[in-house]
Amino acid sequence: MTNQFLEEAKRELINGHSKKRHPFRYFVLATNSNAKPTQRTVVLRKTLPDLSLVFYTDSRTQKLIDLKNNSAFSALFYHPKKLMQLRIEGQTELITDTDQIATYWHTVQEASKNDYTTQLPPGTPIQNPDDVNYQSDDNYFCPVKLVPTRIEYLRLKRPNHLRILFTKNDMDWLSEFLVP
Repeated sequence: MTNQFLEEAKRELINGHSKKRHPFRYFVLATNSNAKPTQRTVVLRKTLPDLSLVFYTDSRTQKLIDLKNNSAFSALFYHPKKLMQLRIEGQTELITDTDQIATYWHTVQEASKNDYTTQLPPGTPIQNPDDVNYQSDDNYFCPVKLVPTRIEYLRLKRPNHLRILFTKNDMDWLSEFLVP
């Protein structure tokens, strides 16, 4: 009975990266930085068949430092029209295969490639926004894979809200209803 809701979540995640205006395109990613939770919005770039998610970042960012120190993550997606929330938890994997990196790099729009070529790392203080300089022959592009171990599905509806916890067990997903 709960499989239909996991399939719905998967469809919405796929739509998040394939449909430009889909609300799952941007999501909140939480990491652990020096024993403190840290959140930021990132762009969903790909949903893989196993429900792993891919986003891109500059390899010098604080979020990547956080994830190298502690690979645990929490991601939050919200669809305001469907009143659907997905909370996804798991472990991150840096994509290091050069062919995979090249494949992902070729999907980045030319205008956006500058985001990965700044001379100074993201977050570095500068005097003026015009002081950002770019490199022409090098980049710090880093695709990251989020491998889920838990997905919590919440749908606000009447007469009863619906909340389901999906937990990864080997290759399968176990599910249980929760009190909303």
